[in-house]
Amino acid sequence: MTQKPDPQALIVLTTWPDQQQAEQMAEKMITAKLAACVNIGSACQSVYEWENKIEMQTEVPLHIKTKQHCYAKIEALILEMHPYELPDIIVLNVHGGLNRYLQWLNKQLSQ
Repeated sequence: MTQKPDPQALIVLTTWPDQQQAEQMAEKMITAKLAACVNIGSACQSVYEWENKIEMQTEVPLHIKTKQHCYAKIEALILEMHPYELPDIIVLNVHGGLNRYLQWLNKQLSQ
């Protein structure tokens, strides 16, 4: 059964240059209670234009499952730890999901 939209639940998407750095960031967020769960994806190729040049980089995606009240600290941590001048940080609002899972997420991040 799905729960009604929770305006506080978010998924933050970002990428890291390698597996080790991605794992370190995920662990920091879980330990600091900024995320209930962080999914670390398989390395992928990112293609983008940067300073008028086409770039291709191998990156490791992170899906950070969190709540609105944690976002500012997550953003600050990413900006502090990320080696890129401009790391990608995209926020998606959660519009529903398995009720028990969303309750667990709320419990993990309750303040």
